[in-house]
Amino acid sequence: MKASRTTINVAPQSSFRNPDGTLVLIAGPCSAESEEQMLKTARQLKTVKGISVFRAGIWKSRTRPDSFKGVGTEGLQWLEMVKKETGLRTACEVANAQHAEQALKHSVDILTISGRATVNPFAMEEIAAALQGTNIPVLVNNPVYPNLELWIGALERLQQAGLMDMGAINRGFSTDEQYPYRNHPRWDHMLQLKELYPELPVLCDAAHIAGRRSLLYPVSQKAVDLGADGLLFEAHINPPAALSSPQHQLLPQELDLLVNAVASKVKLAGTTELVEQLDELSQQMESLDDELLELLLRRTAMSKKMSEHRMGDVQPNRQAQRWQKQLNDWLQHTTPNGAGKSLVAAVLQELQQQNTRSTGLGASAVA
Repeated sequence: MKASRTTINVAPQSSFRNPDGTLVLIAGPCSAESEEQMLKTARQLKTVKGISVFRAGIWKSRTRPDSFKGVGTEGLQWLEMVKKETGLRTACEVANAQHAEQALKHSVDILTISGRATVNPFAMEEIAAALQGTNIPVLVNNPVYPNLELWIGALERLQQAGLMDMGAINRGFSTDEQYPYRNHPRWDHMLQLKELYPELPVLCDAAHIAGRRSLLYPVSQKAVDLGADGLLFEAHINPPAALSSPQHQLLPQELDLLVNAVASKVKLAGTTELVEQLDELSQQMESLDDELLELLLRRTAMSKKMSEHRMGDVQPNRQAQRWQKQLNDWLQHTTPNGAGKSLVAAVLQELQQQNTRSTGLGASAVA
């Protein structure tokens, strides 16, 4: 027997839906790493139009035990300093009752419930009990795998604890077919939740869905086009040096450009489809680039192994003939007007030279 659907009562003045219809924008580093990193990032994000909440990862739930697990409660002190200096509201993710209690103790303004907690009714019961009697705003991430009932159940448990200032976050799901995303967006789940509870604000965590910078814009724009009330991003003053998720964190200046692009998109007749096609082609090209690089690295490793075994019984002339035949075969796949022939010849020439250096065969160059 299917359970009856409850009503999610949301505060009249929600923290997660702006009265003027503008997007609620939340940003900050994936992980709090140092006091300096937090303050520098926050100061720069303060200048980005629309950013009203600074978020940072304090506790990092990790699949492998030796991965960076976050700085813990010390980071909450840095969040307090950020709020005091910049005036930005602060947010952090919690995965259990102890996290929630520590965040309340350090005056964090907004709590986000980890997707690993959303999927666990026992953890949600404990978190709800820890928050009972407070009026802190809470955002609930979708469960790590697609299950709309678990997402709703987490919201209902918080409501039963007396919380009303709530919202949901679509951060993507772990599925069998996630490519090209880090987490599959499953927009259908977000739309179902919005249809069932139109009064509930729903935000999109573009960073965790995208998993890489090149997808941040199309994911963000898609979420806004589908009616998302806000977006979450991850920003860092030095993304390549980040201790977690460097691939989808942006410099605050880059985030400013992205936010402006999403906010100012003009849907002219006939151009929306073209933009989507270009986005898709760009994603496909990046995927091919990744695959090509991986293949070249694998080939380099194999060539190195060959160099460790001097293959003196291989005749240089036979090797050169094989390269020439391979070049002729590849050229058959170029376009009729000859486009790509110079690239094919250059690539094969480089591969041959690499092979010669590795094996010491000294094969003559292909024509």
